[in-house]
Amino acid sequence: MNTRKTQSEWKLAELAEEAGVSPRTVRYYVQRGLLPAPPFKGPDTVYGEEHLIRLKAIRVLQARFLPLDAIQAELLRLTPDELRKLAESDPTPTPPTYGPATSPDPQNVAPAPPVRRPNGASNYQRWELAPGLELHVSDSAEAKTRALAERVRALIEEFQDKEKP
Repeated sequence: MNTRKTQSEWKLAELAEEAGVSPRTVRYYVQRGLLPAPPFKGPDTVYGEEHLIRLKAIRVLQARFLPLDAIQAELLRLTPDELRKLAESDPTPTPPTYGPATSPDPQNVAPAPPVRRPNGASNYQRWELAPGLELHVSDSAEAKTRALAERVRALIEEFQDKEKP
């Protein structure tokens, strides 16, 4: 009988539960290259400890509001030992800092200049989050904004997975 501490192989649903994500999220991360594909064995496909460690590390980096592209780069950069330490670190999200806690004096705040592209147009990524719900993110958006958009998208995916029968 395997216990969680000694288990080294998981079915998709078991791995997802252990990491605190949905099976759909695991498949998405494999598709995006954040997780290596498991050796395919049909219904007997299993995921290993590396998959669990990477999933936990992804959760920690998401809590730091990194977008998936930055997370992927970070996973590639880390050694196996660094990856394990990251996965075991505290995943408690640190709220982003957007400015002073008090409202600034409107007379002292200059409006932000508009971001202009050479041709005057701005490019946007369009994400359909759910039927009738879209999110548009400008290519010129700040990293914090893009990270927030990625997190919203991931939360909606998790919610949709939980709502399925």
